[in-house]
Amino acid sequence: MIFGAILAGGVGSRMKIADRPKQFLPLGEKPILIHTLEKFLLCSRFEKIYIGVHEKWVLYAKDLIKKYISEPERVEIVEGGKDRNLTIMSIIDGIERDYGASDDHIIVTHDSVRPFVSIRIIEENIDAALKYGACDTVIPATDTIVRSDDGKFITEIPERRLMYQGQTPQSFNMSLLKNTYNSLSDEQKAILTDACKILVVANIPVSLVQGDVANMKITAIEDYRVAEAMAGGEKRD
Repeated sequence: MIFGAILAGGVGSRMKIADRPKQFLPLGEKPILIHTLEKFLLCSRFEKIYIGVHEKWVLYAKDLIKKYISEPERVEIVEGGKDRNLTIMSIIDGIERDYGASDDHIIVTHDSVRPFVSIRIIEENIDAALKYGACDTVIPATDTIVRSDDGKFITEIPERRLMYQGQTPQSFNMSLLKNTYNSLSDEQKAILTDACKILVVANIPVSLVQGDVANMKITAIEDYRVAEAMAGGEKRD
């Protein structure tokens, strides 16, 4: 079976414009999270879509689903973990509780604050995860990437044609992701920045899916203003 996993466990510490996490901010006439969820609901291949939410916002998220979603039975809210990967593991626990463990399950993980993801990207993630076991959505780097070990001087300038910017979805054979995560040491888990790195640290290949510049992540106030313009929403000062 194939499952969506929308990661909405953050508390919006970098978005100092509201009293709620950024995934719940309005974008046009609906919250950002609802825009993202609606894109996933367009994909009929999902058995169910799970949303991992901070414990303080679970009831609020459930109310949003009731208000905006015409197929609430396709959506399940679960309590997220203390970081991104633990939220994914919490969603996996929910899937296994509801559907049992299986080596054939596929999970498509996505940032709740990337509301402009396309159905093409979602479908290609599913296909790549089925074929290769793991994939990451990326776009080619357009700027030169500069690496500095001390933050003061250049250590390296990698060849730009080899560099990519990571987006989401990141999609996996669910058993592969869970078992690999559980096999890592505490030191290895401490350096994880996203789900794909779980496999990269363990030297497991991760394939690439072509992303899109429009598949932006709303992280800061500037991103929010751009997203409002893209969605045709009301501009804010």
